[in-house]
Amino acid sequence: MRIIITEHARKRLKDYRQKKIIVADIVAAAKEIPGHIPTATRFRGFVSKSGRIFDIVAKDIPSGRLVITIIGKG
Repeated sequence: MRIIITEHARKRLKDYRQKKIIVADIVAAAKEIPGHIPTATRFRGFVSKSGRIFDIVAKDIPSGRLVITIIGKG
């Protein structure tokens, strides 16, 4: 499955709350989600390689899985 990360999500990676979360972490998290996501949905509790916990908002579109934003925790 193709994972598409929005420019907004990429920009959020530079914010303090998303520090130490990298694109590879987002791609891995998006691929973990089973099934089809017809509407934008928040998925919680992913862990980056650095140990940072984060949520993603994603939905499926014809060209792949679109990651709309990332929300870092703690």
